[in-house]
Amino acid sequence: MSVKKYIPNTITSIGLLCGLVGVYFSFTRRPDLAFYLMLAAAVCDFLDGFAARLLHAYSGTGKELDSLADLVSFGVLPAFMLVNLKTAVSFGSSPLTLAPLLIALFTALRLARFNTSETDNLYFQGLPAPSSGLICGSLCYFVSFEPASFLSLWVLNDWFIPIFTVVMCALLVCRIPMFSAKFSKGDPVSVNRKRLAFVVDIALIIAIVATTGLNWSMVILLGLATYVIMNLILAALKV
Repeated sequence: MSVKKYIPNTITSIGLLCGLVGVYFSFTRRPDLAFYLMLAAAVCDFLDGFAARLLHAYSGTGKELDSLADLVSFGVLPAFMLVNLKTAVSFGSSPLTLAPLLIALFTALRLARFNTSETDNLYFQGLPAPSSGLICGSLCYFVSFEPASFLSLWVLNDWFIPIFTVVMCALLVCRIPMFSAKFSKGDPVSVNRKRLAFVVDIALIIAIVATTGLNWSMVILLGLATYVIMNLILAALKV
């Protein structure tokens, strides 16, 4: 029996473990470690698919395991990071304290729909789970390390996180097409132009963050925010 068919699932399992340990650190007030583990899970999420294609080691088990790993790393973990975002975010005994847990629920709904209906390799229907998780995680990381910044003071008011949660949930389950950022041979020129524009956008953000001295997490936060805005504009213009 070939060992290579187990490699993708092993990578996926490592990503799942990263997400689980990240949840633990989110409760121990270590958003830095929680976010690093989310990033590690994102790397595993990329590598397991790459390994499966390279080794031709596809399986139904691998597909389901990948979704479970994504739910933990990009649904449950960011939800608890938002719930535990420092002690400055407080709604007393209000149910709004737990509002970010809806992100985990809607991530599950998004992944279930993806597994049963989405087959297009060029576009996603709604915001992919990893992108949603990284937006939430990078926001928590930035606020934790730059609590005096304008963005942090805005985020730490009573209503930002509940409203932010509603927006993220809507993006996860909406039907708005969002292009895949993975370049593949034979893809239409129109899609590759969108990807190239996104790459240029990321390069500009890196330059701005580097020259202004902003926390490095802003590269991820601003990069993914512009990805969402770009897709919303393209969908509105039907481009």
